[in-house]
Amino acid sequence: MQEARRWRWLIAALAVVALMGAAACGEEEPTDTGAEEPADFPAGSTMAKLVDEGRITVGVKYDVPLFGFKNPQSGEVEGFDVDLAQRVADELGVDLKLREAISDNRIPYLQDGTVDLVFSTMTITTDRDADIDFSRPFYIARGRILVPGDTDIAGVEDLGAGTTVCTALDSTYETVVLPEQAPEAEIKTPDTYSECFAQLQRGSVDALVTDDVILAGFLQQDESMAIVGDDLTTDPYGAGVKEGDTEFADFVSSVLDEVLEDGTWQELYDKWIGQYTGQEPEDPTDWTTEDAFEEYPCVE
Repeated sequence: MQEARRWRWLIAALAVVALMGAAACGEEEPTDTGAEEPADFPAGSTMAKLVDEGRITVGVKYDVPLFGFKNPQSGEVEGFDVDLAQRVADELGVDLKLREAISDNRIPYLQDGTVDLVFSTMTITTDRDADIDFSRPFYIARGRILVPGDTDIAGVEDLGAGTTVCTALDSTYETVVLPEQAPEAEIKTPDTYSECFAQLQRGSVDALVTDDVILAGFLQQDESMAIVGDDLTTDPYGAGVKEGDTEFADFVSSVLDEVLEDGTWQELYDKWIGQYTGQEPEDPTDWTTEDAFEEYPCVE
């Protein structure tokens, strides 16, 4: 933990409150961080509240390999986003509790207090920023197309009349990308990308459109598929917090700054993504939320 953080200082206080009880549907039991001392934060801040409660509830995907995926063998939720959530919990000195957050409910979950924070492959957009606040960007994805290996679809230009494309409900692909780039295609929008992938395997849809790293995870499960076409989008991922809680957003951003600076980010990339894609990542260090808003301005 860096001592240079202006508004944080360590204290010699004891205590993390142990939480008991079975997890509710869609939740994971808190993870014991083993932290010895919590940090002291400004009274009334979200950070102080979380330290007092002894845990943070973070919304993540459960069905997106590489970023947030519930392992059927171990029953554990794992991935790039999950490890970042754990780092935030460690910096607070609290337990981590996970809650499944899909594209359609992650913003409502922040608004109604179901979760304290969201790491859920969420692209920073101006429209979303009207409802919640974001951390700094921490990952730069690109929009691509996943198709069966024997298809004639080679790019977005082939997603015309008579083709059916799947993407998740309330994703940027449903609201912005496909209406602009494939306006004649029929669009299906189930709640999750895993359902899109299942439909693609069954032949119910012709293509799945979303971020390249999400598609790479599905490609590991079925190598008969192929990722095709040029990049459709640039998608800067950010962590979401409740609207107006800029102090907490700044804290999360400071944690992400450390992750980027101390080598952890590269380690997590190599662990979860690079070993499967074989590609060098785009460095998010120089990206700001303002840069992200330029990629996704308000949709009229």
